[in-house]
Amino acid sequence: MSNEIEIGRGKRARRVYTFDEIGVVPTRRTRDPELVSTAWSIDAFHFDIPVLGAPMDSVMSPESAIALGKLGGLGVLNLEGLWTRHDDPETLLADLAKITDEAAALQRMRELYSAPIKPELIRDRVGQIRDSGVTVAGALSPHRTAEFTETVVKAGVDMFVIRGNTVSAEHVSREGREPLNLKQFIYELDVPVIVGGAATYQSALHLMRTGAAGVLVGFGGGASSTTRATLGIRAPMASAIADVAGARSDYLDESGGRYVHVIADGGLGTSGDMIKAVACGADAVMLGGALAKASDAPGRGWHWGQEAHHEELPRGRRVPVDQVAPLTEILNGPANVADGSANLVGALRRAMATTGYSELKEFQRVGLVYAER
Repeated sequence: MSNEIEIGRGKRARRVYTFDEIGVVPTRRTRDPELVSTAWSIDAFHFDIPVLGAPMDSVMSPESAIALGKLGGLGVLNLEGLWTRHDDPETLLADLAKITDEAAALQRMRELYSAPIKPELIRDRVGQIRDSGVTVAGALSPHRTAEFTETVVKAGVDMFVIRGNTVSAEHVSREGREPLNLKQFIYELDVPVIVGGAATYQSALHLMRTGAAGVLVGFGGGASSTTRATLGIRAPMASAIADVAGARSDYLDESGGRYVHVIADGGLGTSGDMIKAVACGADAVMLGGALAKASDAPGRGWHWGQEAHHEELPRGRRVPVDQVAPLTEILNGPANVADGSANLVGALRRAMATTGYSELKEFQRVGLVYAER
């Protein structure tokens, strides 16, 4: 049966699904949550929990990246954010948190993010994380990657993330601007690269063929994004993850056994969303708003992404978030709320136990149901 529907006589659209429209189905077997493993590995790096902290200034500072690393996840620092533009971003973040007027906050963010990126600050921030003993990951947008890659690699990152609203293996650039050749770039780099976002089977397959170790799935679906309203672009995450997981499976055969990790990025507001992302085929999740709710998050009760202060076309906003609990309780509990905003990993472990699965890759095979709202 075709999943296309007719919008009008001249246009058809594909039927796709959000997390809210699907559910995980229990099996006949259950197990104790203590017998469940949430560990995963990418390249040579092992992690106890499948959680990456999104490279957003409201989510990850050097200190919070270190804290997430010690809790078994991977913090990804935004290498073109306030931490690499200003010597004392803590004071700036504290002052920014006091501004409640949206227009005034936008203007102030544009001022703060117009300061130049300082290579020595990239070196110092990466070094601070490295000195703590956790795995180090930093992110740049596609148009900044070529400019600062050498600085980032020399600073000592273990993993490099190229993250944008969408990242393609083929980008057409205007005359005078050399586009990033992803395949050549990844081939020449000595560290594993995670790229994204991608939201379709074909775009993900192209990214996998560049040699990426992981592909981020998502396009403007996060809590602070207004991409859907400003650009009319939307990629419901349940279908997007399943499509990219399908590309991963086909590329595994095409490449003769090379496994590329699928990382859900965006629209993951609760533990239930995180669980469904893995059930749809994700190996791990990149969390933004969910971690911005930590009482020790650098955003201090606010959350925003790079798009929020774009100089020409903002496609995001700074949004207030409830400060639920410290980061350790957001991830591992105990939860003092019942809305899925705390003890995210505990919820994942219990869902896996309830459905009878002991490892993440097994849980990707769990049955799903569709319930029309």
